[in-house]
Amino acid sequence: MMWKSFVMALRHMGRNIMRTVLTTLGILIGVAAVIAMVSLGRGATTRVTSDLQSLGHNLLFVVPGTQPHGPPSGAMGARPFLVDDARAIAREVAGIAGVAPTANRSTVAVYGGNTWRTVVAAADASYLSVLDWKVNLGRELSKTEQAGGTAVVVLGDRVRRELFGAQDPLDASIRMGNVSYRVVGTLRPKGQSTFGQDQDDFVLVPLRTFQRRISGNDYVSMLFVSAASGAPTDQVKLDIEALFLERRHIHPGDEPDFYVRDMKEVQQMVGGITSVLTSLLAAIAAVSLLVGGIGIMNIMLVAVTERTREIGIRLAIGARGREVLLQFLVEAIVLSVFGGALGIVLGLVGSYFAAKGLGLPFLILPHVIAIAVVFSAAVGISFGFFPARKAARLNPIEALRYE
Repeated sequence: MMWKSFVMALRHMGRNIMRTVLTTLGILIGVAAVIAMVSLGRGATTRVTSDLQSLGHNLLFVVPGTQPHGPPSGAMGARPFLVDDARAIAREVAGIAGVAPTANRSTVAVYGGNTWRTVVAAADASYLSVLDWKVNLGRELSKTEQAGGTAVVVLGDRVRRELFGAQDPLDASIRMGNVSYRVVGTLRPKGQSTFGQDQDDFVLVPLRTFQRRISGNDYVSMLFVSAASGAPTDQVKLDIEALFLERRHIHPGDEPDFYVRDMKEVQQMVGGITSVLTSLLAAIAAVSLLVGGIGIMNIMLVAVTERTREIGIRLAIGARGREVLLQFLVEAIVLSVFGGALGIVLGLVGSYFAAKGLGLPFLILPHVIAIAVVFSAAVGISFGFFPARKAARLNPIEALRYE
């Protein structure tokens, strides 16, 4: 009986292809929109997580100033850190893999006739390992260069491309300010972060070189801390806070003039935001499914009216009401599932090209596809039941008289 109803449903759908397509359009758009929104949302979450992880493993950073609401930055007037603060963390806090004191300043790098405005970042020998940077060409800054304040530099990939193009930059000299720096290495590219920042647009110099030749003081603007593998970062954070409260003589109840942020907290916060936005967009897109269901119910009511005499004949020759109900219910389900199947294809294709255009990973989510199929079938059952019941309850005699 079910197979027979299915065949009849296909036959009636084939009689008017245009009406069938227009009827399923709402379901098609709704399913496609939901799949695309969820796929792009998950892709964005994955991209953000990957970008944050690329900054380093088990990373925390300590910044002078009060806790900001936006991106981390040192507050104006806050007491700066010193290299001794980094040494104190490495010496007194358990579970530390490395500490990298850093300072930075905007600068213009010049090589030959090429100039590029970038950021000069100063750090010690632990910087690359703490932030998980890999050397591409040449080498990293040596301990001798760090201790002696030598005028050497390691280039980020963006600066290398802008100044040297396809040339080999090793042992070349670039000028920043009134000082020439010898290029000893380049870094592997990390690309643009989700927040729109080019992670490769900087040059790295020894911290002592920066303090002597650029800043003129012994301050550092931030401390990057890498927790050891397996060490709980929340405990490391508490220990660093306790150490700095003591070192900076901050009494209980006073507002600290520094803050410690765990990258895992940032990752969870950003992931939560993207998840909420994804759910909101998917819910808005799902409204199309409701509209599509109403369209199916409307067309099925029209179909019952058009086929009243047919229904009367079937009832008069012995067909039972539940058989008529099943026929029209199957037709509604077929319409809905047909639109859902086309919507899945459209959603996957659309999300693929959108993900490529936005630079996001393309993710196929089987559970979302399964939910879309089930939901589209449920829409067919829900909105097809009323027209089907109306057809099943027709009086045979009245139906045969219908013109």
